[in-house]
Amino acid sequence: MSEEAFLSPVEDTVPKTGDVAVGEDLEFQRAWWRFERGIWIFFLLLLIADLLGLFGRGWLAKAKAVDQSQTLSLDYERIERANTPSIMTLHFGRAAIQNGKVKVFVSEEIIKPLGAQRISPQPESSTIGDGGITYTFAATQPPATAEIALLPSFPGAHHFRIQVAGGQPIDGDVVVVP
Repeated sequence: MSEEAFLSPVEDTVPKTGDVAVGEDLEFQRAWWRFERGIWIFFLLLLIADLLGLFGRGWLAKAKAVDQSQTLSLDYERIERANTPSIMTLHFGRAAIQNGKVKVFVSEEIIKPLGAQRISPQPESSTIGDGGITYTFAATQPPATAEIALLPSFPGAHHFRIQVAGGQPIDGDVVVVP
């Protein structure tokens, strides 16, 4: 090798600030910016889903169900949080009231997994059987309502059934999130 090859100075392609080399990799920087933008979009979508009630207590979490014979309508939360109280409201139609009483069957899934704490007003009687409890309430005329206070203790998907004597059953699902 000739000595002339070593006489020319080696040029550094890394930009310098004063005497310090501050290298940059534009391709890496662009990839990092794309990653950051993706994370910001993810958190924005997560926030919007939470505000809409996808994780409980919001517009998407609320549900209303009505049986075909219009004897019972039900307001409940289809998405609930574990160990957080909620109310399931039963609205009884005119056909549900027979001889001054309303009989409503509540499946065992509401009692155990969804943690029924109390029922208001207090029923005149309750009968256990057929995979749930049948409550009997005194009622004279609509609007007649009853509320079941729930406190689900563990996460999971739970299917339930509620039916007024002589009416069609209402089947529903509740997802309990941690």
